[in-house]
Amino acid sequence: MDEEQARRIGERLRSARRQRGMSLRSLAGLAGVSVGYLSMVENGHRLLDRSSHISAFAEALQIAPSELTGQPFAPAGPHASAAHEAIPALRLALMGLTMATPPDRRPPEEPVAVLAERVETANRLYHAAEYGTLAAGLPALLADLHSAAEAVEGPARHELLKLLADAYHPACTLLLKNLGYTDLAFIAVTRAAEAIAELDDPVYWALSGFFHTHVLMSAGSPTQALAQATAAANTLESHLTSPDAHALLGELHLISATSLTQDRQRPGNTRADEVRGHLAEAADLAGRTGETRAWHLNFGPTNVGIHQVSLNTDLGLHGEAVTAGDGVHPEALDAPGRQAAFHADLGRSLAHLRGREAEAVTSLLAAEQVAPQRIHANAQVRNTVEYLTDRQLPAHTARDLRGLAHRIGLPL
Repeated sequence: MDEEQARRIGERLRSARRQRGMSLRSLAGLAGVSVGYLSMVENGHRLLDRSSHISAFAEALQIAPSELTGQPFAPAGPHASAAHEAIPALRLALMGLTMATPPDRRPPEEPVAVLAERVETANRLYHAAEYGTLAAGLPALLADLHSAAEAVEGPARHELLKLLADAYHPACTLLLKNLGYTDLAFIAVTRAAEAIAELDDPVYWALSGFFHTHVLMSAGSPTQALAQATAAANTLESHLTSPDAHALLGELHLISATSLTQDRQRPGNTRADEVRGHLAEAADLAGRTGETRAWHLNFGPTNVGIHQVSLNTDLGLHGEAVTAGDGVHPEALDAPGRQAAFHADLGRSLAHLRGREAEAVTSLLAAEQVAPQRIHANAQVRNTVEYLTDRQLPAHTARDLRGLAHRIGLPL
């Protein structure tokens, strides 16, 4: 393990613990780990790279996980720089656009169909992980949708409110979450909820709950996230009137399982069993819906398979994660972001299996190739790359890894 990298993580954790006036034993008990493990992390002898441990420490210390991981990171390339440079304008737009405050601009002359195409393009850019282009265009898109909705009434207004929700989800909320701006992601999901409240539609209410769950997990509160997802699923089960509603229920089962992997309050075996239960429900629903693009997402058998890899990785079941990856073909989805997530999580698990470190590097490079902006901003990938730099690797693999580390912005 790289001593400097482990020291930095350990220092962040030790500093946060001391600021809270907590002893090693107290923090270890609250996080559900041994005192010895915590001591080794603080002293730079163990790598803190499992999301469940990061979330457990953050929850116990009442801080955001980013205070331990260091995310968001300084952008390492021109594309990532463009995304971060666009954030100030997007922040101002989110602060100024509310349903209670009419926008200070004329309604766009474009017909609703053209606005719908712009929303579709924004979500396509999100799934392609073209974060810079997306972030730069969102302020104008959101302002145009707000002003268009304010100019009409009745069914026409409801159609525009749905487009507004589609623009905030996932193009805005998940973009900001992936870039590390959890506070702005919360504002975005709140703005969407304001529009959805006027629709008085239980399915859209469940959709709002789904994206709120994402933000709560990003903020380090898996317990609240699971409660939100459960409430949304319970509501939706009484309104399964369309294939899109079944797809949304499947997404809620997947996000519930993800929340559980980060909830250290549950015993390990119980947590794993509950995760498998939600995966089974999602797989059953995916068998009925097939591959879908409902709600600008990617629910279906392929995405369930991708989640089987990520969930086992987050549970620390690395062998099971790698086995689950056999037979999954992420390229079936026209969503480079999801493809990158599959390869990144597979690489994270391979890094923990003796003798398979070179395969881990290959997987991480594959993830970077399809969605570099997403991978360069990913804290868990960053930690895995740092971990692998101190492993014994073939010369050509070590060279490729050093190149990836440089592109991510790691000092070597």
